[in-house]
Amino acid sequence: MTTPPPFRILTVCTGNICRSPMAERLLQHGLNMVTPGAYKVESAGTGALVGSAMEPHIEGYVRVMGASADNFSSRQLTPDILAAQDLVLAMTREHRSRIVEMAPAMLKKTFTLRELARILPQLAAPKALEVAERWGQVIPVALRARGMQGPNQQEDDVMDPFRRRDEVYELMRSELTPAVQALINWERANGDAVRPRQSQ
Repeated sequence: MTTPPPFRILTVCTGNICRSPMAERLLQHGLNMVTPGAYKVESAGTGALVGSAMEPHIEGYVRVMGASADNFSSRQLTPDILAAQDLVLAMTREHRSRIVEMAPAMLKKTFTLRELARILPQLAAPKALEVAERWGQVIPVALRARGMQGPNQQEDDVMDPFRRRDEVYELMRSELTPAVQALINWERANGDAVRPRQSQ
């Protein structure tokens, strides 16, 4: 029996040098600690500074938190990139709208990061054999929960710190980091039965 492909998550911001790469690297690091090999997390930007490295503040945050900041290069979001994803996490509601405009089929797979972090802990996870099966059941429930709760306005967005004061970077970190950790905690609580199968 072969190992299933990883569940693919894309994080999206504007320039793809601050918020989305930080979310990408922290989420990948945390999920690898819980369910090694089960997830592949990447990022892109709606107005990417293509080929750029992470912004220095962000690189510092990522390294301090134990994740890798190596070999990063920003890239522009495209329909083809979106089509390959199982779940898309936008940094703001505006990014979420841009994603759905670009690829309407992604409506059923796209949340803001903080939105999903707010909803997910309230949901019971089915103990499916594979990560993709489990998420396939959870995502529609999360979408319905979003519809019932309605938008939570700015609390579902992560602030853009680019070229702003150090205090704004710290505020961004205070918004982004707990949201990423909420997803990792959910995987830790619900993913024990979901381990990659080894090839036989």
